[in-house]
Amino acid sequence: MSDSLVSSFPALSSMTALWRARYGTQPPAAPALPESPVARGLMTHRSVRGFSASALPDGVLEAAVAAAQSASTSSNLQGWSVIAVRDADRRARLAKIAGDQDFIAQAPLFLAWVADLSRLDHVGQAHGRDLPGVDCLDTFLAAVMDTAFAAQNAAAAFESYGLGIVYVGAVRNRPEAIAAELGLPARTVALFGMSVGYPDRQRPTAIKPRLPQHAVLHAERYDSAAANDPAVIAAYDERLRAARTAQGSPGRSWSESVLARLGDVSALHGRERLPEALRGLGFVLGQA
Repeated sequence: MSDSLVSSFPALSSMTALWRARYGTQPPAAPALPESPVARGLMTHRSVRGFSASALPDGVLEAAVAAAQSASTSSNLQGWSVIAVRDADRRARLAKIAGDQDFIAQAPLFLAWVADLSRLDHVGQAHGRDLPGVDCLDTFLAAVMDTAFAAQNAAAAFESYGLGIVYVGAVRNRPEAIAAELGLPARTVALFGMSVGYPDRQRPTAIKPRLPQHAVLHAERYDSAAANDPAVIAAYDERLRAARTAQGSPGRSWSESVLARLGDVSALHGRERLPEALRGLGFVLGQA
């Protein structure tokens, strides 16, 4: 079959199998996990960084954006936009800006997900009104959340069609350069990118282990002891290290990744200056 007809990542057979793949343990005996095709699809997710040259079928982008626009949105403000980039030269330039990541140029579609307060500003202008609330930090945070909700709905939709995706946070390394390349107006910023395409069958990826649920799921009140249990973290470190080694990646634990990423701001590759960049792009981020 052609890449346009079948995914290289067949869904696992059950919620139990997916739970084992994600956590490395059996699911709780009681209550049993109820079967759900939606949950199975979400739990099958893995990031794809190798893509085939096959184009997306007609209508899939529009269906994914419809799914994105069906996500929850704060006060129905819908403070986001998405830019679809198919042009190979532009994808190559974006790949260069975003950390020289070749898969951005390789995948047939790149989406830039944008927190967009510009549209709201224009509504005020159209009605002859100042909108001081646009400049409040909460409005910016709402736009960030709306963008993330929308993008994740789109990701799930793409994957339901047998496509693979990977989020690209490196668009925040040089937000002004991304804005210039995409023609973004003031009060907009690309929060992250998303490469979309059929996975390269020669470069399979696996489900990545996550922290156990009892480290992140709290009952009634936050449980610091459970969230930071040294034995739980150590066990997860070893499981992630083994999984990365098995996938041909550097065998680094989760704790080592945290220390490497956050132990020196230079590891953020420019994102440490994001407040300055946001203000330069027209965001006030405070009380108007």
